[in-house]
Amino acid sequence: MLPRIRVTDLLSEVAGWTSFTDCFTHLRSGETVGDPRVLMASLLADGLNLGLTRMAEACTIASLGQLGWVADWHIRDETYSLALRHLVDHQQREPLAAIFGGGFASSSDGQFFRAGGFGRDAGRVNAHYGDDPGSKFYTHLSDRYAPFHTKVIAATASEALHVLDGLLYHRSDVTVRRHHTDGGGDAEHVFALLALLGFQFAPRIPDLKSRRLYSFAKSSAYPTLEPLIAGRINVAPIRTHWAEILRGGLDPNRHGDVLPDHASAGLLPATERCDRGTA
Repeated sequence: MLPRIRVTDLLSEVAGWTSFTDCFTHLRSGETVGDPRVLMASLLADGLNLGLTRMAEACTIASLGQLGWVADWHIRDETYSLALRHLVDHQQREPLAAIFGGGFASSSDGQFFRAGGFGRDAGRVNAHYGDDPGSKFYTHLSDRYAPFHTKVIAATASEALHVLDGLLYHRSDVTVRRHHTDGGGDAEHVFALLALLGFQFAPRIPDLKSRRLYSFAKSSAYPTLEPLIAGRINVAPIRTHWAEILRGGLDPNRHGDVLPDHASAGLLPATERCDRGTA
């Protein structure tokens, strides 16, 4: 069993190994925080949902004004992302992490968090999670258990729209070749785009027994899958619109990068863009 330690001591030790606190630079000057302890106290107040006021009352190293100043000028989405990338890259190189996986597979899923009220910004109600409003945090996890990408999405949003984001925009050293999701990430368009980009996609397909496959060759060419094959793929429209297909997923002005979710979402049919009640 690992020894029990204080979370503050753990955070300080990890900071000593990785220097992730240097990622939280000043918004204007780019300088790091003078006292890393004040930064870590502000991070804990945010991460534990404790709030700066209660953190200032609980600790002796900083006043509410000092914590607020660090939070306002040093802690923002950009610095959080940079620190996460720094931590993930360090963790991926650890020999212990390599025991859990080769570093080439990942998975993603959404986690629902209830909101504190029913105001306009509190989130939407998804009947799958009950009557309370809230939002989902959609997280990509490597097979070495590093959460290399997280984004907040609407509680009613289809998770399939956000699978590509984590694979393409995480900016860490994680190299994904195969990606897994639950039924919420399963969509024909995700299969197509991931194949186009060189990823293997292995979702958990809901109601698999009722799904049917379509092949380029005759079904007899695939004896094992023949009972699941419903027909041949019509290749004529694919050949005719191949340039548009490439343009739909790839933006030549961005050197082959895939369009972000708000643009690629337009590729999905309305039934995919609407809440499917899954995830």
